[in-house]
Amino acid sequence: MRVRTLTGGLAAALVMAGPALTGPVAAVPSADSARPLVADRVLTYDARAAAEFRTAVDRGAAIWNESVDGVELRPAADGEGADIQVVADDGWPRSLPGSLGRGTVYIGRQAIDQGHSTVRVTAHELGHVLGLPDRKPGPCSSLMSGASAGTSCTNAYPNAAEKAQVEKNFEGADAPV
Repeated sequence: MRVRTLTGGLAAALVMAGPALTGPVAAVPSADSARPLVADRVLTYDARAAAEFRTAVDRGAAIWNESVDGVELRPAADGEGADIQVVADDGWPRSLPGSLGRGTVYIGRQAIDQGHSTVRVTAHELGHVLGLPDRKPGPCSSLMSGASAGTSCTNAYPNAAEKAQVEKNFEGADAPV
């Protein structure tokens, strides 16, 4: 679902104009190969302290990466500082966002022990760091409804409004410092 500024029409116009402006061209990149390989904004996360939830953290980040274009979540490299720290603890899941795209996410075992989906909890808490508030009570179709959707809800994907809000939040946002 990557939307980029270079469209097929622009690429075609450049292909047609290229020889007239610069002479013959040996190879012209396609619109797909001209796309940037990374999102507009990359945030790193450190899940080393997420214990048994590390795989769920990676899946929650992947869900956000599949869902939005304006920001990408990547695991921090060894020795690299991370924008988002993810920690497992025995309490209730929560996020302590700092500035947009920075903060600490706690994957609390209390909710998991009660039967809440680990991946949904992780994606929900990452949503807070991406600037989304809780939307309680709410339906299962709303990721940010959190625990109010009940333990049978396993939907870990943001709805259209949640995706749009994250896109808006990161539109023109500066990289973290």
